[in-house]
Amino acid sequence: MLAQNPKKVKVARGISGLGLFAEEDIKKGDFVIKYEGKLIPSKEADKLKTRYLFEIDENWTIDGSDRKNTARYINHFCKPNLEAEVIAGEIVFFALRDIKKGEELGFDYGQEYFDEFIKTKGCACPKCKIYEKDN
Repeated sequence: MLAQNPKKVKVARGISGLGLFAEEDIKKGDFVIKYEGKLIPSKEADKLKTRYLFEIDENWTIDGSDRKNTARYINHFCKPNLEAEVIAGEIVFFALRDIKKGEELGFDYGQEYFDEFIKTKGCACPKCKIYEKDN
């Protein structure tokens, strides 16, 4: 189990629905939050319809669909301020840069997820919304 304390965050309405927001300033490199959920075999996860699956490795996946998993509210950002790492079988998020209190948190969901769930509707992350307004 990761021994670090998570940062204070809150769920609120964001640019693309519910999102997760910093309740305090966060420094680059800080541990922010852990992705919680039921550990299931990846073969079983491949059969599920939920969008809250986070693969640990080719054998194991975390089903984070339970609303108690606050990290599930982190939205996709094409220009992320968080990165996810697998450490000792846990999925943990660290700040890629300094994050100000009140700022929405986001990470890059990866190409496979993007192509399957986001591309067809259009990306709603802050970078893409700004680009959309400019065109």
